Amino acid sequence: MGNALPSNLTFGIFDHLDENGCDIAEQYSDRLRLAEVCDDLGFYAYHLAEHHCTPHGRGPSPNLFLSSVAQRTRQLRVGPLVMLLPLYHPLRAFEEICMLDQLSGGRVELGIGRGSLPAELGYFGIGADAAPGCYAEASEILLNAMKGGTLSHKGEHFELSSIPLTLGPHQRPHPPTWIATNRPESARWAAANGANIACVGPSSSVRKVTDAFRAHQQDTGDQAPFRGLLRMVVIGASDLHACSLAASAYEHWLNSFKFLYDLNELQTPPNLPLTFDEAVESELCVAGTAASVRQTLLNQLEEAGANYLLCQLAFGSLPLDASLYTAATIQSEIMAQLG
Repeated sequence: MGNALPSNLTFGIFDHLDENGCDIAEQYSDRLRLAEVCDDLGFYAYHLAEHHCTPHGRGPSPNLFLSSVAQRTRQLRVGPLVMLLPLYHPLRAFEEICMLDQLSGGRVELGIGRGSLPAELGYFGIGADAAPGCYAEASEILLNAMKGGTLSHKGEHFELSSIPLTLGPHQRPHPPTWIATNRPESARWAAANGANIACVGPSSSVRKVTDAFRAHQQDTGDQAPFRGLLRMVVIGASDLHACSLAASAYEHWLNSFKFLYDLNELQTPPNLPLTFDEAVESELCVAGTAASVRQTLLNQLEEAGANYLLCQLAFGSLPLDASLYTAATIQSEIMAQLG
């Protein structure tokens, strides 16, 4: 491939904050250190997933953790990817996002979604049948609240009458919004509503999503929306060294991912790579030397039609120093060379 990439290719961080074998407080401290370094290196944003009652996510309140990230950084943008709206009253969600945007000086990237595993929502009494409608209604209320004034709504799940909105976001008219999707239909909705997208999967599959997104993208004259591609990335002194680190970490990450599936005797998603080799083959993981990782990532970004790389630098049992080395190498060998 010729690496015909957009000139505005941007790099961010994605994190599950999945259990890594350390004490939780120690892991939080390590992640804050990683965020500080990524801020200094010029990464665009730190995106944090929301999970509950599982070692797959030690950050069940993303906005709470991100408020700490915001205080430890200067330029790095922060946001949930995604905030599970069926678990929030939309008024509470609005107020939390406003607080985080004000505390960060207008650095929030707001990801919203309904969740992918019904068991997590079920622990909060939200049934699988109710989740889609609850999410659709909550997202409508949340985005309307961003306009300010008073808030009124009457629907199946929520009823609000002339609520005074005394708090507002720092960014106007509202923080950038995101959805995580692997479906062209959802990408079309995102494009029509000015949202950014984050995708995971083989580049050829992601291309169908980004093509649908671009076909329905609104020309606002501002910065082009992000078409994000998520990859676990490990760079080492040699291919063998990097793959050894990544393979061990991936096995740990996979066990955390499967925790609720195994506990509830559910089938894991058919596209979930069950070995490190499968993770590399499916393009979820990219590991190797700086040169090999650079070429692989640029090829995948080009094929996927993406303009934003969501680097998952910390996962499973990967040591902090390995994550820091990968972050620094991405900056020096990819970001700096692309200008």
